Amino acid sequence: MFDRRSFGRIVGVGAAGATLAGWSSGSAAAVGGTEPAAGAGHTSFGRLKQIRAGELNVGYAEVGPARGPVVICLHGWPYDIHSFADVAPLLAARGYRVIVPYLRGHGTTGFLSERTFRNAQQAVVALDIIALMDALKIDKAVLAGFDWGSRTADIIAALWPERCRALVSVTGYLITNRERNKSPLPPKAEWAWWYQYYFATERGRLGLENEQYRHDLARLVWEFNSPGWRFDDATFERTATAFDNPDHVDIVVHNYRWRLGLADGDPRHDRLEQRLAAGPAIAVPTVTLDGEKDPFTPAGDGSSYRDKFTGPYAHHTLKDIGHNVPQEAPGEFARAVLEADGFNRP
Repeated sequence: MFDRRSFGRIVGVGAAGATLAGWSSGSAAAVGGTEPAAGAGHTSFGRLKQIRAGELNVGYAEVGPARGPVVICLHGWPYDIHSFADVAPLLAARGYRVIVPYLRGHGTTGFLSERTFRNAQQAVVALDIIALMDALKIDKAVLAGFDWGSRTADIIAALWPERCRALVSVTGYLITNRERNKSPLPPKAEWAWWYQYYFATERGRLGLENEQYRHDLARLVWEFNSPGWRFDDATFERTATAFDNPDHVDIVVHNYRWRLGLADGDPRHDRLEQRLAAGPAIAVPTVTLDGEKDPFTPAGDGSSYRDKFTGPYAHHTLKDIGHNVPQEAPGEFARAVLEADGFNRP
């Protein structure tokens, strides 16, 4: 859990820390002193932006002052930018420029060419974010993510630390080693990954191609991943529209098949993947978060991946929170961003 005294010591200096006490755990609306029910608070980013970046035309939300320090928030599957709908205004109110992009295969992000390989190996998703930063002329940012977003942020922090001011990573160190993935986990852990094995089959691809099944599958995963989160229909439906992207099925299926060694990546990225397979350490200032009820969270206090983070570091386990940490506990997630960035202060 958060050690409030140590957290206050880290970020309690200046305007960013002065009003943190008003943020109720799990509540973006707590800036005003009331804690909303699940699905309340900010429901939309308003008008989205688009920019050509690398292989993609990236759709993204932007909140906060244009000249503020940048935080890039990264979602996973089956989620989208709305996981950060309550986090972003909290950070913007503290002076941050918050960028929340749709990952490839989601929402309004599309490929510039029909001929481009619909690749979703881990390296290429990280390269998408580097290309986005280049397109937006962002030299360095705090990277904060969960699920696919944690993996992507971890990779950038490990391989391009000069682009990463600080890191917030839910479930810790998620860089994939495909050779190690060949070894089975204990049955209970394997069971939690059931949909990966579904997508490994043609039956799973066909299921994802079915519009109704795709919708119902995503909702089932939400419920399994976050057993204590009582989200409403409107909250889920806002995100479900992101799965209508024409490349969604190809990207999701390739991502999970690639991780299991059942699909090839792009040979151009072989060297990057070799570096990632070696398990590079992350030296940038980092805060890791685990949801206590997340079925993918290793038992314990982050010790299973602690040695991968060699710079300033803190870890917090969030009581009664599942996998979708930023949406279930936006206040705690925003605090973690400020804590990680606070390590950079003298």
